[in-house]
Amino acid sequence: MEPSENATSNHALNSTGAEGSWEISDKTRLCRFLCYGSEGDIYTAREQGRVSTETAGALLSLLQEGRGAEAVEEAKRFAQGGRAVSPGPALFALALCSQHSELKTRQAAFKALREVCRDPAHLFSFVQYKKELKEGMKCGMWGRALRKAVSDWYNEQDALNLAAAVTRCKQREGWSHQDLLRLSHTKPATEAVALISKYVTKGWKEVQAAYADKEKSEEVAKVLSYLEVLEKVKRSCDEVEVSGLIEEHKLEREQLLTDHLRSKQVWSALLKEISLQSILKILGKMTSNRLLEPRSAETQTICERLQNESSLKKANIHPFSILLASENYKRGQGFQGKTKWEADGSILKAMDWAFYTSFLNVEPVGKRFVVAVDVGTSLTSIVPGTAISTAVAAAAITMIFTRTEANTHVLSFSEGAVVPCSLSADMSLAEVTAELVKFPSGSTDCTLPVTWATENGKSVDMFIILTNNPLWTFTASPVESLKKHRHASGTDSKLVMCGLTSIGHAIADTEDRGLLSICGFDLGAFSVIRNLALDLI
Repeated sequence: MEPSENATSNHALNSTGAEGSWEISDKTRLCRFLCYGSEGDIYTAREQGRVSTETAGALLSLLQEGRGAEAVEEAKRFAQGGRAVSPGPALFALALCSQHSELKTRQAAFKALREVCRDPAHLFSFVQYKKELKEGMKCGMWGRALRKAVSDWYNEQDALNLAAAVTRCKQREGWSHQDLLRLSHTKPATEAVALISKYVTKGWKEVQAAYADKEKSEEVAKVLSYLEVLEKVKRSCDEVEVSGLIEEHKLEREQLLTDHLRSKQVWSALLKEISLQSILKILGKMTSNRLLEPRSAETQTICERLQNESSLKKANIHPFSILLASENYKRGQGFQGKTKWEADGSILKAMDWAFYTSFLNVEPVGKRFVVAVDVGTSLTSIVPGTAISTAVAAAAITMIFTRTEANTHVLSFSEGAVVPCSLSADMSLAEVTAELVKFPSGSTDCTLPVTWATENGKSVDMFIILTNNPLWTFTASPVESLKKHRHASGTDSKLVMCGLTSIGHAIADTEDRGLLSICGFDLGAFSVIRNLALDLI
């Protein structure tokens, strides 16, 4: 995440409470689209639907106004600054801008391609978006500008990094490197890129024949040696040899054969370098396949990596990601119900340690927060698409804000009453959960925390309301309550309503850009909250 002090607001500074200062502009809608793929005021967790021109009206409007270059800059900022929930919207925006009628916009989009497409998967997505946008049009998509941009993507990379990238992610969305190199008519800028291109398009035998007696530069020799290792791995059935090559050359599982991944010894080598994010995703499957067994060397390796503070910092894993993975692993069953396992106690203990330690990875926003938990309905439901209860989710969210933001008030509310909660920094997740749910349940009024802040003279930059109620009720309009607080406190306050079990309804029909709804909850929700707090959406 970008440090908050480096974030530049996407809105002109408001004179607090002034009429019109909270209107939703095309720029705001574009930034919402780039952040979470929709111009509306609802972010639905885990909904990674494919974007299209139907969901990008503001982008089309900006293009018509001659502001295409501005749109490209925003796409770059969201893609590079860790602001976006997923890369798809920024890639789509670049694809659309790259075929706009204005030359300046097209040039800006193609120039940004290398910076936004950081790996082959992004490049394949961009090309697929181009194809979808060109369907129904008479002209072809592989014009000179696209051919040059794709060629530059390959030519401007470090040769060894390129060799690793094209062998790790070979194809995606119906496109392969062979397709792109052929259609872009790529002319390799260096002998090393020429070698990689020949390997991708012609295969290893052709490479061997071409370079057998050829004088090689140091760079070409390194790439050739690397490709030779990959070919040796492909042909080898020797677990010891494959494991040694993995450790020596830091090979990744995508570069191995399926048969290799059935070997404990191979996994033992992979686990030393594989990303912690990948480990969290496949813990259940590895346990189910008996690649991880109690007190085994592989289990010990995972525990050591999860309990290594510098490894957690380097991986920049968010505590909520660890919690989701931990609760899913504890559940002992995949979401499709086919894969089952018995969770290993030492791994669960290591994940618990990693959860509390990874709070150091959360970059403070530096704003004044109120996190209010609605206890008017039971918090025993499960957050859709996860293995965690709404009570545990609410506790984790409040912990993340209280431990990382210096100015955070936590409230419980129901039955017309608001109760401030005293959460200390050394409280465990279980203790915070118990603190939040100890109050009696009753009816729900989600405007109570805003009214409480106004009546108690608190100046709040961001209200985060966490509720389990499928139907949100208000004694007063949330928009009006927020406006009153802005006026009384002299603060540009914003409000995010998080329906932890909601499936897609908003607070109200509002044109106030300071209000957003989150349906369900996932890691992306933290990005949405952060961006709104920093005036970026």
